[in-house]
Amino acid sequence: MAELSVLSGRKFAKEVRRNLAEEIEKISGRPPGLAVVIVGDDPASRVYVSMKEKACGRVGIVSTAVNLDESVSQEELLQEINKLNENPTVDGILCQLPLPAHISADVVASAILPEKDVDGFHPVNVGRLWRGEDGLFPCTPVGIIALLEHHNIKIDGADAVIVGRSNIVGKPMAALLLRESATVSIAHSHTSDLQGLCRKADILIAAVGRPRFITREFVKPGATVIDVGINRTDDGLVGDVDFDNVAPICGAITPVPGGVGPLTIAFLLSNTVKSRTIGVVS
Repeated sequence: MAELSVLSGRKFAKEVRRNLAEEIEKISGRPPGLAVVIVGDDPASRVYVSMKEKACGRVGIVSTAVNLDESVSQEELLQEINKLNENPTVDGILCQLPLPAHISADVVASAILPEKDVDGFHPVNVGRLWRGEDGLFPCTPVGIIALLEHHNIKIDGADAVIVGRSNIVGKPMAALLLRESATVSIAHSHTSDLQGLCRKADILIAAVGRPRFITREFVKPGATVIDVGINRTDDGLVGDVDFDNVAPICGAITPVPGGVGPLTIAFLLSNTVKSRTIGVVS
């Protein structure tokens, strides 16, 4: 078996940011602008928003934070988003999840203009994704495709299995893999013989949200395993894949931390630059 390749998202994200910084330097006029809306004081969300702000600063994107109290009404939040929609210096808008229970994430996603929807959650961008058109698409799946291509991992003709069917990762991941001519299966809690399905995969993507759920029994020898999970445990941050158990039989695998996580922010920046330099016809 070929030597194991550990796919460092951290290293690749650094290269993506460097290329974006060079691209931004060539933009005439104002730099790209990203507005991040955060509702409430969830500590994890605050940390994540801070990471996004720092990443923006490194590449030359102007980052604006809109901090709202947890008691804000859905209508008040939508009014804030509309102000950002109308602000010509804001190219990208994202609303940090999770939102309080009284606010619908779907309604909020639909309120952001498609051409400013750097999370790729607006129905227009979802439709463009599945129709094979250009648009702004979810950052994590876009980053995963780029990581696979960067490491020359063959997608065309590959059997790909995604464990997880969320609108954030699982479904858009399937659409992007189909664009690259993979044969795609989406597995979930109702899938019969989950291990058997996963063992057929040349590319196995774990996005199930259960720590170390994917063990070596799920993995075909030589497969590429992409771990999207970030789970806080007594042992620290771990993925959905039991890395130590699975790595010895893989051809390639992403670690946690330092794998997919850094790609999400890097391609958020990429979407922001895209919305500034290319734009999307709404």
